[in-house]
Amino acid sequence: SCSSLPVCQQSSLLLGCLLATVIPLLPDLEEIDLSWNDFIGGALEPLALQFKHLQELKVLQLNSCRLTTKDVACLGEALDGIPHLEILDLSWNCGIGGSLSLLTSKILKGSKLKTLKVTDCCLTQEDGKSLAELLSRILSLKILDLSINVKLGCSLKNIAQELRFVSSLQILNLNTCGLEQDGFYSLDAALQYLLELRILDLSCNKLIGGVFQSLAGHLASLSNLEILNLHQCCITEEDMLVLSQIIPLLTNLQELNLSSNTNVGISTYHLLSRLRFLPKLTSVLLSNCALQHDSFLSLADAVSHLPELKLLDLSWNKCVGGNLKLILKALNPDSKIQILRISSCSLVDEDMIDLALIIQAGPLAQLKNLDLSYNNSISDQGWETFCVSLSALGQLSELDISCRPSSQCGCGEWLGKLLDALSQILPFTDLELNGWLLSAAQQKLLEDFKLNKKGNAHCNL
Repeated sequence: SCSSLPVCQQSSLLLGCLLATVIPLLPDLEEIDLSWNDFIGGALEPLALQFKHLQELKVLQLNSCRLTTKDVACLGEALDGIPHLEILDLSWNCGIGGSLSLLTSKILKGSKLKTLKVTDCCLTQEDGKSLAELLSRILSLKILDLSINVKLGCSLKNIAQELRFVSSLQILNLNTCGLEQDGFYSLDAALQYLLELRILDLSCNKLIGGVFQSLAGHLASLSNLEILNLHQCCITEEDMLVLSQIIPLLTNLQELNLSSNTNVGISTYHLLSRLRFLPKLTSVLLSNCALQHDSFLSLADAVSHLPELKLLDLSWNKCVGGNLKLILKALNPDSKIQILRISSCSLVDEDMIDLALIIQAGPLAQLKNLDLSYNNSISDQGWETFCVSLSALGQLSELDISCRPSSQCGCGEWLGKLLDALSQILPFTDLELNGWLLSAAQQKLLEDFKLNKKGNAHCNL
């Protein structure tokens, strides 16, 4: 009956039939992950009919399976037969947008569902309303990921109003959801019920800039919050005043992402200086924040009070060039920093000298990932100074020194010193050299380096 179908479709149908045959033989199965299999799309029904045999199933992942409206309906009907399901992940299925209610309406009150992920599913306003109605029936929910569904914005007010029913929620991801001001106001009211929240991602919602005053009431009460992502939220100077008062009160905060908010760097309200009151911070991301000299000084002062700092991203802040020593000298002698990103920071030879000195002194001894890409103002001498010191980074595994492709720079003699130093670092695996032009002799040096690493090093030109 499949003879008229393309070979790939025949194989997909056969595989689907095989799975439908095998599933009843595995009554104790607790996890099914069929993600990234296109053959599932439009053909889920035979499998879904067999889910009734899986009384112990707890995890069902169908990411990027090209699910259709029919598949969603079949899955909804099957949920009655999966009483212990805790994790449902339907992310990256754009075909289910507009039909999510066919599934959510079948999830009964008292469901044990703890994780629901529908990332990038082209969800509509109607889908948002069905999700809002669902929240009052899944009181055990701990993780809700609605990210990259830009059409949800109009219904996020409805969702936010129903979050009070999931007071045990620990992760709320609203990245790129088209969150608007009325939804943001409703979210503030919901936060008073989400006292167990550990991760809050509001990134890439550009329409919420200027209304952070509405969060002042309840954001500060999230004493368990560990990760706050406000990347690219068009934060205004008024917002900075509010955040400079609230964020220091989040004493358990471990990661703060303020990247791509230019007012972070130019505001007169120096939030960065108040990071010193967050001793558990491990990650500070300030890429493309238009840092100015004063805000950079404030950050450097705060860094000296952050003993757990492991990741610092200062990329695309031009003021770092010529001033890198301010941050480097602020690092504690026993610094735990593992990732340092200073891409496109207009670094100059003086910065490379300072970096070499700090490397030799020891505060970067635990560094694993160093990004120095797109700093085209460094001379061959500056690179050589850096390369000579590099072998002291005994934990380094990744190094990016790419230059802008348009510059077409040729590598100097420092390349040989770089490869010699990296050869002495046992954990090293990844070298990015995009944009550099290598002579035949230099390419031979690179091949010898990879052979010396016994194939464990990847070099990208």
